[in-house]
Amino acid sequence: MTGLIEAPDANTAQTAVVPPLEGGRSLEWAPREPAPKKRRVGLWVGVTMGVLVLGAAAASTILIAPGTAIAGVPVGGLTPGAAADVVTAHLTNTEITLTGAGDDQVVTGADLGASIDARALADEAFASHPMWNVGSWMPEPIAGVITLDTDLAHDTLREMIPASYVDAVDAGVAFDTASATYVTTPAVPGTGVDLDGLTSAMTSALADGRDSLTYTGDPAEAPAPVSDDEAAGVAEQLNTMLSSIGFYVGEERTVPIAPAVAATWLKIVDQDGELSVIADEAAIQTTVDALPAAVDRAPVNAESITNAGGDVLRELTAGVTGRTLGDTGTLASDFAEKLEAGNAVQPLEVTEVPFTTTTLAREIDINLSTQTVSAIENGVVVDSWSVSSGAGEFPTHTGSFQIGWKTSSQNMGNRDLTQPPNYFQPDVPWVMYFNGDEAIHGVYWHSNWGTPMSHGCVGMPVSAAQWLYNWSPEGVNVYVHY
Repeated sequence: MTGLIEAPDANTAQTAVVPPLEGGRSLEWAPREPAPKKRRVGLWVGVTMGVLVLGAAAASTILIAPGTAIAGVPVGGLTPGAAADVVTAHLTNTEITLTGAGDDQVVTGADLGASIDARALADEAFASHPMWNVGSWMPEPIAGVITLDTDLAHDTLREMIPASYVDAVDAGVAFDTASATYVTTPAVPGTGVDLDGLTSAMTSALADGRDSLTYTGDPAEAPAPVSDDEAAGVAEQLNTMLSSIGFYVGEERTVPIAPAVAATWLKIVDQDGELSVIADEAAIQTTVDALPAAVDRAPVNAESITNAGGDVLRELTAGVTGRTLGDTGTLASDFAEKLEAGNAVQPLEVTEVPFTTTTLAREIDINLSTQTVSAIENGVVVDSWSVSSGAGEFPTHTGSFQIGWKTSSQNMGNRDLTQPPNYFQPDVPWVMYFNGDEAIHGVYWHSNWGTPMSHGCVGMPVSAAQWLYNWSPEGVNVYVHY
């Protein structure tokens, strides 16, 4: 409608048109400013700062404190895993310039097999110096032990500077046939780069934070891995084994092994600088195969002389238990294992065969009526002889007696024939007393056998008296009767 003003849209900046004013001018409305939006700047700033603080606090619980160094390598602000990787990389990439060997040679820690327990050190660093503990910041450096792979390092350096390397000769052990013992040969030192010194130099360089160092490649004396003392110890052990080596039944060394044979069983091996003893099972088996002939035996039966009461007067034959060798299927391998462990005693399994015992009950019968002496064994007359017993006022007394004192020769009587017993008989042989001064003995001064002629003794032919003397131990029963 004319004369009405159209209000502008509250949400637009467009211009409303109104009727012209006087003079031809039109009235134009200024655009309406949009309503200002509410701004929450303080709130958003607060939220952002909160997130940052929370993130830093969380990070501090998994990171190592600033200023921490492991083996000279800074690891502050790193996780233990990352710290371990950094330390390892630093070590393996460290360059070593070897001098004194012509043209300088350069190797890295990796070339030498350098290693360090980086993860354990990193864990130690984090445990002692976590970032969240401000008081643990900037600690003293943590030292680490560097090791080299000895074989790899020497192989690498030998190839680069061969003039510095001369192989050492290990001390050895060998069997000497002349003395039948094990003897030693001396060690001879060699030369090579001093790895202990190189390791120490690398440790110092890393502790100083350096990633390179210079070290001499000149030869240093390198002792033989097997020393004279070590070889002497092995020889002593082997010689001790030689003194006892064999197959045993109980405590008895039934089958001793000669040192020269044992030496064919045993081989001394130098492996990686260590001497060891290797036993040849096949060589041992040759001896095992011959064992039955040396071990098996029949029993030996015992035999002894007794008197009438069963008392043993003399052991004629000692009883020996027989034996039969048991299973030998694993004997060679068992012995080889023992020998390699330093044990030279190999027990044998045997089955024992018992012996029997025979007793010979012996007695002497003197028959005064027939003037005979009989040797009786187990109730059977073994032999009998005519004798001469006591006569007249010096008869041989009857009774049951035992052989007492014996002597192979004795003077009887008195050299002074005016004194009792008014006779003297020198060197009477094979004398066996059985009743006081009454004895059985040999007679060389007469041969009137079967007739009483003595002063109470029983005289016999010398050869018969000797046989009976040997047959009759002290304690044999003597029966004198009519």
